[in-house]
Amino acid sequence: MSVLCEEVFKQEVSADVEVDSPDQGLERRLLRKLDWVLLPLFTVTFILNFIDRTAIGNAKIAGIEKDLRLAGYEYNVALTVFYICYILSEVPSNLALKHFGSIWLAFIVTAFGVITIASAFTRDFAGLLVTRIFLGAAEGGTLPGLTYVMSRYYRREELVLRVGVVLGLAPTFAGAFGGLLASGLLSMNDIGTVTSWRKIFLVEGIITSGFGLLCFMIIPDDPQRSRLLSPEERSLAMARIAADQVVSTTGRKERTTWRLVLRAFNFNTTLCAICFLMLNISFQGLSLYMPTVVATLGHFTTVESQLRTVPPYVVGAAWVVINTYFSYRIKQRGFPICISVLLMVTGYAIFIGTKDSRARYAACFLSIAGGSPTIPMFVAWGVDNAAPDTVRAVTTAIIPGIGALGSIIAVWTYLPSDAPDYHEGNSLNLATSSAVCVLALIGVLYIKYENQKRASGARDYRLEGLTQQELEELGYLHPSFRYQS
Repeated sequence: MSVLCEEVFKQEVSADVEVDSPDQGLERRLLRKLDWVLLPLFTVTFILNFIDRTAIGNAKIAGIEKDLRLAGYEYNVALTVFYICYILSEVPSNLALKHFGSIWLAFIVTAFGVITIASAFTRDFAGLLVTRIFLGAAEGGTLPGLTYVMSRYYRREELVLRVGVVLGLAPTFAGAFGGLLASGLLSMNDIGTVTSWRKIFLVEGIITSGFGLLCFMIIPDDPQRSRLLSPEERSLAMARIAADQVVSTTGRKERTTWRLVLRAFNFNTTLCAICFLMLNISFQGLSLYMPTVVATLGHFTTVESQLRTVPPYVVGAAWVVINTYFSYRIKQRGFPICISVLLMVTGYAIFIGTKDSRARYAACFLSIAGGSPTIPMFVAWGVDNAAPDTVRAVTTAIIPGIGALGSIIAVWTYLPSDAPDYHEGNSLNLATSSAVCVLALIGVLYIKYENQKRASGARDYRLEGLTQQELEELGYLHPSFRYQS
């Protein structure tokens, strides 16, 4: 991994657009510093977010439904309420992050850690519902917030690899580590009155809360005032941001207006959000219910079922690095996305086409590996093509926000009535992953068409009669802006 990073540093600096002729050695050191600080910090943050969010899946097979006397679809209702609050909080959370700075991220991490602890002490359906409401509201801003902060430090061509590492590796590590942690906690002695699945929520919540409090001291602020950077590095970081702007604002953030917020709802963002939604149906549905799916493949103990969820996530982590690095090297998003989605298509086709337990377990590897890089790559693709800063902040929230609707649908795809084959859920996931391939191709064709129009001067009319401020706020609509395909 270190060899890969060194090669990336060299390529990024050598291929860099001139940024007031910076010293290449200084820029290489700046990138290395950002990678060694931001990527581990943000990956751990999102791992904890994902573990706390999906802990209820591990709690399910450990007996939460029986202990809380859940009846009918009450478990699914609790999951659905979580995602509704998760969706509603994303855009407001990112606008708060733009206003208050990175301390907002530290606050929401601490908040969802405390709420996870509270989940260990619920006694009935009402208590579970309340904790899921607050957990969704707290967790909703994490993914868009991390992406937005990275977009303030990394340039467009650099972003896909970093977003892929953080948002792609974190769920795979969380899936693997969450299963191992749940297995270990279920095997250990009870903690006073905290027994069985309650230990999962308590221990995971304590870890997250402690990390959240630490974030108040260590999480970097905006490059303009970050204590992470020296004055010389801060100037270079701002120059790099300015170099990606068609009309330079020297890294200054424009005032947030409704006009800019609504401008984020464009064709490219909408396409990425719809694809995110459909991938979420496939990937999140299997992630949430894979412990249950694995349990139906044979006669395993609870701990054995948990452990069998780990290997697919390990393979998924390896594929994230390979696929996102390939996308970075060829400077394309659509083609690498299609390659990964085809793995998902193959996996779900196997689920539907056979009842062989070994084949179905192999299909888990394909589906998890295919889904792991594609969701963060759609986020990166949308952010690549979003400007100015307000549009970028809203875009990083819209895509996972609309995409989280897929998580609500996913909650209802693997129902007890469909067990053990889950034919309906797998058929839906096969259809959605197939549709994503088609939509990704449409996105590439649209971008090529629009870039050709701009190169021919067909969009130059947009510059007529504009003030300097209006020119700065054109962002992705500026005729000189080129979309990333």
